[in-house]
Amino acid sequence: MTQFRTLPPFGGDQRAVAEVVRGIMDGKTNNTGSVTLATGSASSTIIYNERIGYDSVILISPTSLVASTSYTPYGGFQDNTDQAITSTTTAYPMEFKTTDYALGTSIVDNSKIKVNYSGLYNIQFSAQFSNTDSQIQDISVWFRKNGADVPASNSEFSISERHGSIDGTLIAALNFFLPMAKDDYVQIMWRASNIAVSLQNIPAQTSPTRPSTPSTIATIQHVSSNGYTTNTFQNPYISSTSQGSAIISHAANTVAGRTYDYVIVG
Repeated sequence: MTQFRTLPPFGGDQRAVAEVVRGIMDGKTNNTGSVTLATGSASSTIIYNERIGYDSVILISPTSLVASTSYTPYGGFQDNTDQAITSTTTAYPMEFKTTDYALGTSIVDNSKIKVNYSGLYNIQFSAQFSNTDSQIQDISVWFRKNGADVPASNSEFSISERHGSIDGTLIAALNFFLPMAKDDYVQIMWRASNIAVSLQNIPAQTSPTRPSTPSTIATIQHVSSNGYTTNTFQNPYISSTSQGSAIISHAANTVAGRTYDYVIVG
């Protein structure tokens, strides 16, 4: 915190008055400071400054790159194993055992995509299906939130039969918007008309060289907090003030160096 000379409540010699007035004219009004957000998933940080009062207005501005970067929850997940079924009348969740990227999201029990903040989310998936049967088969894919099927979320796909020595293949992919509350989870469910259909991981191939094909890929991204007000993500803001201190509320922070300058008014 930058400190400049102050004046007594009454009086003060001319030189002291001149220095303080000159400082004010130069923009040095003795009411600025700097604060770095607490880490360890802290959701609030306290500013201590004797100039803060109950009615103070505090303006904050980011002064580091990580502070100025928007905090938008997201996740990218995939699986590099085959996923088979044993029944045509059972719903199976797609599994994602590898986390590529995650901020405010996670995978639980290999299939549940969990969110840490309420909001509207865009969920996308890509599934590599394989069919070893000699007939065309059908596949259903839909979304399930917190164990309940999401209405009007199903899609139907048909996968070609095995031809020659080549299995039938299909990439099923789409995106879906879904409102979610803090700690909600979503699963991507599927069923097939024949157990010869599976989700297949394809190793890296040659002639030409090309990378492996995951059996499943899923991404999730926070789109908006509008209309979802419980435990939503928010940018840092001053949530309360008292004599000598103020509280900055913010998303659960795990990133060091999120530094802000502040100005106290009143």
